[in-house]
Amino acid sequence: MCGRFTRANDYFSDRARQQKFLQQLGLSEAPPLEPRYNIAPTQDIAAVRATADDGRELVVLHWGLVPSWAKDTAIGNRMVNARAETIAEKPAFRSAFRRRRCLIPADGFYEWQAQGRTKQPYLIRFKDRRLFCFAGLWEHWPKGEPPLESCTIITTDANELMATLHDRMPVIISPADYALWLDPAVEEPERLLPLLRPWAGDELEAIAVSTLVNNPRHESPQCLEPIEGGSGMLF
Repeated sequence: MCGRFTRANDYFSDRARQQKFLQQLGLSEAPPLEPRYNIAPTQDIAAVRATADDGRELVVLHWGLVPSWAKDTAIGNRMVNARAETIAEKPAFRSAFRRRRCLIPADGFYEWQAQGRTKQPYLIRFKDRRLFCFAGLWEHWPKGEPPLESCTIITTDANELMATLHDRMPVIISPADYALWLDPAVEEPERLLPLLRPWAGDELEAIAVSTLVNNPRHESPQCLEPIEGGSGMLF
């Protein structure tokens, strides 16, 4: 699953890094984004999606997908994640999977490992600290004032690293697949589902961090710091 993540990287404050990432995403420009150290469900998050004129845009979406047919927004609390194995058929996700896909920038995410009666939080990130994108879906709910735009993060089976913490992990889309994932003209599940796979290779690392992250009100660089008494590395 993915219930908490970070976007603390300075890609959106460092001009050179920003331009490189925007080029990968097919964006000509984007507003600066403040660093985030403990992003939680029901909060607003940044996402990239296709526009009606075949462009791309960076938007802010509510994390917790609310389908257009929902009676109220409460359903979004249960739609923080979507399983890759069922999104092509599940009513809450199948329409968005075909027509409303997005990318969610991040540079890390948290997972908790049970250790006796307690749970130790770990920060999972790329070893080179790169910014990356989760696979997401977005929806428009027209019944509010103003209307609500929301999203969910897609999960898949855990890779070797994540399997030591949890049996699921968020789908990380390769930059080579951004164009295909965002293309609204592509609706065939057989072309899209192969993108929703566990991240392969040994580029990720898991670092034990403070239980500060257990509370989403804690939003500071301290959330990223390894616990005292060692490197805090899982492996």
